[in-house]
Amino acid sequence: MTVWTFKTARGRYWHSAALLYALSAYGAGWWLLFSAGWPGFLPGVLLLGHGMIIAAYLIHECAHNTLFTKNQHNAQLGNLLGWICGSCYGTFKDIRTKHFRHHVENDDVMWFDYEAFFRKHPRVYRTTVFFEWFYIPAHDILMHGIMVFSAFIIPERAHQKRRNAAVILIRGSLLAGIALLAPAVAVGYALAYMLLIIVLRFVDGLEHDYGYHTNLFGECLSEHKGDLQWEQEHTFSPILSWRYEWMNWLILNFGYHNAHHAKPTAPWYELPRLHRELIGDDPQTVIRLWPQLVMYHRYRTYRIFHDAPGLESVSGRDFLTAAQAMRVTGGNAASFLTAF
Repeated sequence: MTVWTFKTARGRYWHSAALLYALSAYGAGWWLLFSAGWPGFLPGVLLLGHGMIIAAYLIHECAHNTLFTKNQHNAQLGNLLGWICGSCYGTFKDIRTKHFRHHVENDDVMWFDYEAFFRKHPRVYRTTVFFEWFYIPAHDILMHGIMVFSAFIIPERAHQKRRNAAVILIRGSLLAGIALLAPAVAVGYALAYMLLIIVLRFVDGLEHDYGYHTNLFGECLSEHKGDLQWEQEHTFSPILSWRYEWMNWLILNFGYHNAHHAKPTAPWYELPRLHRELIGDDPQTVIRLWPQLVMYHRYRTYRIFHDAPGLESVSGRDFLTAAQAMRVTGGNAASFLTAF
């Protein structure tokens, strides 16, 4: 029997705590939705959603091999957590490969050019904007919909069709059964899943001012590959709280993104200290929560094309200054779970 061995004693404590919380919150959320009636509906949605959020950020930790001494054990846990987060339709290897390219090439590499898609399908675009105005993450729902059928949509992943179909059958049957037997529970799960994708895109939306290339299955096109100074100048840290550091645990410190890109192998619990060591103890080095919330609200219908009126295109330190002044749209539909 193969034993999963944590890399460090400290990691055994912190990673185990995060994993235990994710599984407990996920299980408690389902239990409340099924058993606690309407008084338990909202707590159930919040617990279920947050359990999936922590599980998703643990998938990111697995992609960087921060938990276990053997990479294959990180991959095995990442695959299992994908069933909780709904990213299991594709493979963990696809998630890790795309994310590694993001780090190595200092670029956003992708297959699906959603801007071109929306230009080609203006009615879909208008429908997406309509729902986004009501804070319904229609753009992300489209991306996650592609993820569900990725092997049937992306030619380079056609060899995964059998696996993809099996996952669709299993998860589809479970969700259909829940919808038939307990419609309110199905609604609760849908709301919890929307909470997951809203949080992931909210945090990711201001972490880089990178452009993107549709070369996921091709060669590197970035002129900034390996340029660590450029990488730091175009990476930003949108945190939940500077004063109350514990609040950032709600997203496993993912907002400390400069520190993460400076040392991608550093586990989540080391990132606040690493940020202070590398960047300093000045709150002006981060983007605080209030500007993030204002920009998320103000530019929610412009963010797809980054075309809010009156805003100039800025990058680097100018981007950080503009973000602190609530003058950038940020990105949209970014998620390490959608590996295309």
